[in-house]
Amino acid sequence: MSSSLSVYLLDVTATRALVGSRDDQLLEVIRTKFGDSLARDDDYFSHAIADGAPTAYEALRAVIYGGPFSDDQDHAFQYGYAYDRLCSLTGSFLDNSCFTPHRGDWLSIVDQGLTALGITAVSVAAFSHNDLPDPLPYTHTPGCGEWTPEAITQALEQFEATKRAVDESGQAPPLEPEVVEAVMQCLGWMRHAKARPGFGIIGFRS
Repeated sequence: MSSSLSVYLLDVTATRALVGSRDDQLLEVIRTKFGDSLARDDDYFSHAIADGAPTAYEALRAVIYGGPFSDDQDHAFQYGYAYDRLCSLTGSFLDNSCFTPHRGDWLSIVDQGLTALGITAVSVAAFSHNDLPDPLPYTHTPGCGEWTPEAITQALEQFEATKRAVDESGQAPPLEPEVVEAVMQCLGWMRHAKARPGFGIIGFRS
């Protein structure tokens, strides 16, 4: 079974602040402009909804209001996808062609490539974690992680230090071409974020 990443360039702090904001105007805009998308999600998860999971809009409202959330852990995925939807509306979607689809431990393999280049401040495997804002309940899928502006700045500095070391030694770390391509895509994400003060990256693995 394959997985995918959704990666967004956005103001991480402002996006997290939407959780519990009780912003009815935002809810109405989403329901009016993206009703078809909400309906498609409800159709896709119709079996779970029939078993008591919230609809896409109900989950979105709970996220924006900070609750209430279903007591059934099997329904928590809807709140993760609702937060994903908020990120898609407030951020810019970044090219994820090296990661969608992917199988197995690909994210960890790319992290090894990042580490080989001296980059330890960020991790693509972190997008599989459960770093949803409080008080959203835990869910395994979708996974969620973020790269803060500070972590991105540090990662880019680490990469530049490695480049200088390679230039001096003439020896680059041996990496498979597909890993190099994925690492370069990650660096592209970070450079986009660095160009916009205060912006970071939030990613979801599903």
